[in-house]
Amino acid sequence: MEEQQYKLIKKAIKGNKNAFEQLVTQHYKQIYRTAFLYVHNQEDALDVVQEATYQALISIHTLKNAEYFMTWFTRIVIRCSAQLLTKRKNIIPLTEEVLSSIQSSKEPKSEDAWELLDAIGQLKENYRTTIILFYYYDYSIKTISEMMEIPEGTVKTYLNRGKETLKKNFGKEEEQWIIRK
Repeated sequence: MEEQQYKLIKKAIKGNKNAFEQLVTQHYKQIYRTAFLYVHNQEDALDVVQEATYQALISIHTLKNAEYFMTWFTRIVIRCSAQLLTKRKNIIPLTEEVLSSIQSSKEPKSEDAWELLDAIGQLKENYRTTIILFYYYDYSIKTISEMMEIPEGTVKTYLNRGKETLKKNFGKEEEQWIIRK
């Protein structure tokens, strides 16, 4: 982590709202993408980002290590996404209307990417979380374990079962579905 970023996080922890705003602005795309991967809907993703930002603002003082800011924030985004999905009975269909409205604003535009997004969205929440954190954000198994507050072995199990479910449901090789490290 660069020194300027570290100082900004420290200021935010001490209550500097401008520093917090700068951090949110810098990491907005990643925060939004994480929310979108869970809720599959632009409006809901924006709601999740807003709620997660509010939750982070009021609890920033609880962040103990500045180097884990994005891990901490991502965890809040995931929790807010799960709360939204629970309110909607965990069913958020990715309809043609939604797909066409978000295609213009999202990259990449290949059909396989959208199929993968839909497939990941259909996984159990624990599998979906580990797949997203491991393959999309390159978090280590140890970091995912800390974020989800589960043992590292459980993270490995979730990754394995998530990949197996993707292969089983869609009959494609995992290399075609999962971005390789």
